[in-house]
Amino acid sequence: MVNIEQQRGRYTLSTEKTRLDVVSIHEYLSVAAYWALGRSYDAVCKSIEHSLCFGIYTPDGGQVAFARVVTDFATFAWLCDVFVLESHQGVGLGKWLVEAVVSHPDLKNLKRILLATGNAHELYRHYGGFTLLKSPERWMERSYPPSD
Repeated sequence: MVNIEQQRGRYTLSTEKTRLDVVSIHEYLSVAAYWALGRSYDAVCKSIEHSLCFGIYTPDGGQVAFARVVTDFATFAWLCDVFVLESHQGVGLGKWLVEAVVSHPDLKNLKRILLATGNAHELYRHYGGFTLLKSPERWMERSYPPSD
């Protein structure tokens, strides 16, 4: 797996896992992210361990954005757990994060990258080339616990 590091203005984007602030990531996901409310610290740690992760950092090393990609590095990836802290929104970090994911050397030639979003369709469409599912009737999911 290729680690990348890029500078943009005062921010640094990196895929180096040792830079990740796992405590802050867990806090955001478990408290503020509608898709991950209540996620345990152990689940966050395990998910990071088994994923390609992207972080964006301030000059003092503080983490202000995160994205995680679950992938086999050959045919498929799932982009998830994407966030930019509210105090750093509006300066293009989300755009940069999406562009970095889809252009990463280990991901850019995959046949399919999926994601789910409740509110950022245009961000992903414009900066990542994502579209709505062409054949949603082919896709299925299994949720736990099963719903009635």
